[in-house]
Parts: sequence; structure tokens; C-alpha cells
Amino acid sequence: MAGMILKEDVEKVRAAADLYDIVSASVTLKPSGTGTFVGLCPFHDEKTPSFSVRPTLGVWHCFGCGLGGDVFGYVEHQENIDFREAVELLADKYHIELHYDKDVKRPEHAGSKRARLLEANEEAQRFFMSQIMTKEALAARKLLGGRNFSKADCERFGCGYAPQGWDNLVRYLAGKGFTQQEMLDAGLARQGQRGIYDYFRGRVTWPIRDSTGRTLGFGARKLYDDDTIQAKYINTPDTQLYRKTQVLYGIDLAKSAIVKKRQAVIVEGYTDVMAMHLAGVDTAIATCGTAFGAEHAKIVRRLIADDSLGAVQLVGPLKVDGQALSSRIVFTFDGDAAGQKAALHAFGLDSAFLTQTFVAVADDNLDPCDLRINRGDQAVRALIEGARPLYDFVIDTAINRFDTAFTTGQMGAVKAVAPLIAQIRDRSLLDLYTRKATRRIGVDLDIMRREVTAARRRLNVRDDDAYAGKRRFNAGGADGAGVPMVAGGIASMNTVGVDAANPYANPAVRRALERREAGEQSYFRIDDAVFICEQQFMATLVQIPRAVDPAMFAKLDANSFVAPVFRALFEAVEAAGGLPTADTPQGLWLHNLNKAGGLTLQTVINELAVLQLPLPPSDQDRAVAGGRQDTRNAAAVQLRSASPAERQYAAELLARLLDMGYMRRIAAAKRRMARMDDGADKLSLLGEITKLETARKDLQAQVYGNTVG
Repeated sequence: MAGMILKEDVEKVRAAADLYDIVSASVTLKPSGTGTFVGLCPFHDEKTPSFSVRPTLGVWHCFGCGLGGDVFGYVEHQENIDFREAVELLADKYHIELHYDKDVKRPEHAGSKRARLLEANEEAQRFFMSQIMTKEALAARKLLGGRNFSKADCERFGCGYAPQGWDNLVRYLAGKGFTQQEMLDAGLARQGQRGIYDYFRGRVTWPIRDSTGRTLGFGARKLYDDDTIQAKYINTPDTQLYRKTQVLYGIDLAKSAIVKKRQAVIVEGYTDVMAMHLAGVDTAIATCGTAFGAEHAKIVRRLIADDSLGAVQLVGPLKVDGQALSSRIVFTFDGDAAGQKAALHAFGLDSAFLTQTFVAVADDNLDPCDLRINRGDQAVRALIEGARPLYDFVIDTAINRFDTAFTTGQMGAVKAVAPLIAQIRDRSLLDLYTRKATRRIGVDLDIMRREVTAARRRLNVRDDDAYAGKRRFNAGGADGAGVPMVAGGIASMNTVGVDAANPYANPAVRRALERREAGEQSYFRIDDAVFICEQQFMATLVQIPRAVDPAMFAKLDANSFVAPVFRALFEAVEAAGGLPTADTPQGLWLHNLNKAGGLTLQTVINELAVLQLPLPPSDQDRAVAGGRQDTRNAAAVQLRSASPAERQYAAELLARLLDMGYMRRIAAAKRRMARMDDGADKLSLLGEITKLETARKDLQAQVYGNTVG
């Protein structure tokens, strides 16, 4: 096995990797402040975005769960792999050749296991597509053609054919250099008594891809009566790549439309996804061999999330600019018993998701594919446009089973619908639907409330409030004096006398932001001017080290910091070699800091890296925010130079740190002098105090006596 990846190759991969592109494949990111993007964390369930990304620094951090790091750390967590595999995966993605420190020839099939499995699936997909036009695949072409799918349609969705036989795919992949173990691990083959054999045989196939288009596995439909597997549809078994609870067929085709329209349509099969897209419903996706569950809901919610009012929680069907339909998740359940059961299953999902959930059921219970065949594309579009809220669909379906013209029918409807209403965890909706059902059935409200309350107690339903704003922490510090935020900016930007290009030139606005950042960090709870100064300086040092004057920085030592966390961080900076040179890559600077700080300071460094400084955005940040520059770690090649405003701010913070150090030393000397008898020692100490006070004045003159050009 080859040894460690050469450091210079690791840095090449870090410089090439586009953190924004990689994260946004599964998280909808929206601008929030200077060079920062926020979204719902992919590593824990949350309803209010607390996940921050700084592409220009190549760093991310979640204030909710505490995870954070660089692009390699994100891939490690996202793909559940180690550092080496993350580097190799990204090297494959960006076509970078890696070299290893031991002179060992790597086997032809070497590479990270995950990368090899992805390659095996891509080769399998090429093989299946190559077989669809063969003579043997006539049954597959008839099945697809009978559903009004043309050859071009099949190519668009990657439809293929797995030939009958024993080991057609196995022999093909072996010829491409894949080992039997790799085929087994990818779920493409199974172990038999006489060796391995193809898992998919004699079936139509569909590739199941992730949101970036990588093939993770396959779905396949039965064609022949003599198929030894009786199931009509089979899917790739769970592998390192494929988890049925976490994959959605068509997400690669629908993702951009889902994000743009904040809508998603959930259908029940591969041909239904094809029919929806071909009919113009380009947000359609489907689960693969399992019911729609909590993990699927997380994926969809991250894509349609909206936080346009800052900390205000936005749920329910919201209006979308330029869209006839509001934001929504539409399920195309069948109207039969199985479809109603599936609708009831959705009640187990969280309240914020359910408030946006609708149900569309076609007349005669036709699925979308059959609806398109029988009535055309317009009927498919009309089906989605006419969707009804999930709660209404389930409750009305239960009530409609009874003849409420009779008292016994009314009571039957009450008994049937009460347990359904009781499962609505959101207390703000519970009463509304209780009243709505009462009016439909025609009974007294007290009767329905009594039954709902009893059912809720019996089912042990947990109360929730989907519409409640959920703040991560007190953003205003100890006294609650926060900074009002709107769409990622300061609400008070129009203050008289404030420079529009730099609202933080106003001291009040600057102090408010500094205090807010001090109140929001998770590693130390204090609202103190000394702590704020130390935090702001360390954030500046982490983000813009070239703004710090080396001569002034050299005057600092560990005793210049009062907060233990920043004292430890200063020592880590010293251990990392002090201020970086101008040609140090941005990513390497943060990597070296994290390495020197160890696990205890990793979260602190990540939080400081995404902390918003009270400074105007850099040219680089403006370019990224305006879409004029690739979000690739723009400073990954080299630490960017600091602007005059950034240098001035760093100098002011450094001066305050040094000044507070002088003040502490002067105070200590005066305390000592107060306990001394008159004499030479006391005069000497007085002279030392005088020198310290002179040094304070010189420092202030050095920093504040100069104007910034």
C-alpha cells in the first residue's frame, strides 16, 4: 500500500476544491453578511439555519451542533470517510494526480474505496445503456415505449437493460479492471456457490444518482415470468454509497428547480418521475424501494428552506416570486387504501415539514405515468396545481367514509377522525383543524375536543409549534442589546452620517455588532469589553492575518490576553510559527492553526473564521457575493492582502490589547508602590510607571494619530 499523500498534493487539492459547490450540492446556501453563506446543517436536524460557510476562507461551521472545518472535513463528515479518502475523492473530482511518499507502485485499481465503487457504478451504467438497443432488450423497449417514452427520453433518464444470463456485467467489469470484491461492495454482484454473479438480470434499469449526478446504485423492473426474483422492482442493496433511506431518484435532475421554485413533487416510481419531468413538472423525485421518511424529508427541506426574515421561522405554503404555486411538497399518493396508508405515514414527519405538505390524487386513482398516457401533459400539470394540504386530505378521507346525515354516522366520523387530528403535533394548528372537522361533521365543538384530547393523551403526542421562531442563542449579549438583522445585513445602515460603503464606520454600529458576536459564540459566555476586544482581534488574525502589523504583534505575549481561551489560541499561533508569510495558502494557514490548537481549540478557530467582522466586504467577498468570481477558495493559493480599513481595525485592536496590558502592569506597580516605604526602590518603581505611561501615549499616537488613506 502506498504511503502518505505528499503535502504539496494535498494543498493542490485544497486549492482546487470549491467548498461552496460541494456544500451547495446538498444544502441551499443563502448570503448572510460579509462573504458568508448560511443554510440548514446537513449533519443534524434543525429548522432555523445555523450552518455557516465562508468560501473565500475555505471554512464552514455549524453553531447548532458544533461541527466545522475545511473542505476535507466536510467531505469526511458527509461521506463518512477518513481524511486520506476525502483527499483522494476530491482529487478524483478535480482530476488531480496524487503522489505518495513511499516509492511503491500503486495497483492499477488503486484509489479510495468510495471512488472505486463510484467508478464501478458508472461503468455498470454505461454497460446497461449499451444493452438497451440489443435484440434481447426488445421486451424492455416495448415496456418503455408503451408508456410513451421515446428513445431520446430513455437516454435522458439513463434507462438501460440488464441482460439475462449469469455474469454478463461481472465479466464486463472484470475487463475494466474491477475486482470481485469491488463488484460485491457496490451491490452489482452477489456471491454464489460457483462464484459471483450479476445481481440485476433480465430487467429494465434506472440509475439512482446523488444531487451532483454520481451514480450510487440502480433500480430495476421485472420483465420475464421466469425471473427467479419475484419482486416487481428491486434496488441496489445498502452499500457504502447507497442508503435507501437517504437517496431520491431524480434528485440530480430536479435539484436546481426545487431550489429555485421551493417546490418538490414526491411520486412513487421511476416512470412517474419520467412522466412528470416530460410533462413539465421538473421538481419530481421518488423514493427507491422504501416509504418517504425523516431522512428524505431532511434532504427536501434543506433544498426548499427559506430564512428571508432572519430569525423568524417561515413555515407553511409561502408565496414565491414569479411562481403561480406557493412553496410546497406535493405527494402523489394513490386514492386507494395503500395511498391513504402512505399519507398517514407522513404524519410521523416533523411539523415544519407537514405545514408545507400537499397531496394530489388523480381521478380514477391513475398514477402520473398512466395519467399522462390517458390524458396528456396538461392533465399531469393540473394534478399538481390542484393539490390539497395533507391534513385536509387525510381528515376529509376519514370523514367521507361515513354518512353524516345520521347521528350514528356523525359519531362514527368523530371517532375515526379524532385520532388523526390528535396526531397533529403543532398546537397552533390543532384547534383550527378540530373546528374545521366539527363543522364538516355537524357536531358540537365540545364533543370533538373531548375525543381529540382523549386520543392525544392515549397516543402520547408531543406538543410542538412549527410557527415558533427558534433562535440559536441570545444575540444581544447579557443585557439583550442585540443588532437588528435583515436579510443578512445591519438594519440601521441608513444612520445619518454613516458611510454607505462602510456602515461600521459608525462606532455605535460597530460596537453593536461586536457585542452581538460576543453573545453568539459558544466557547465562552461573557459580555465584557476586554473579552470582545480579544475575540475581535483573534477573528481578524484568523481571517486576515496580513492585516496584523508584525512589529506590533511581536510585542504581544500570552499574558496580553485575559480570557484563557484566547491565551491558549495565542500560544497555538506561536506554535504554528507566528504570523504567516504572504505566500502561505489560506487553507494551509487555517490547517496549521487547527493542528497547533488541537481538538480543544478546533471549534473556537472555526467559529472565529466565520464570525462577521465590523468591516466593509473585501473586493474578493464582493466578487463572490455578486457572482463575478468563482467561489472556489479564492485565497487558497495565497493569503490575500489587507485593505487599509482592515489594517486600521487590526491596529486599533492590537493597540487596545497592548494598552490594556500596560494598564494592568501600571495598576500592579502602583499596588506594589503603595506597600513600599519611601526610598530608592520606590523611586525606581515610580520611574517604571512613568515609562509605561509614556509607552501608552506613544502607542495611542502611533495608531490613532495616522489617518487611513
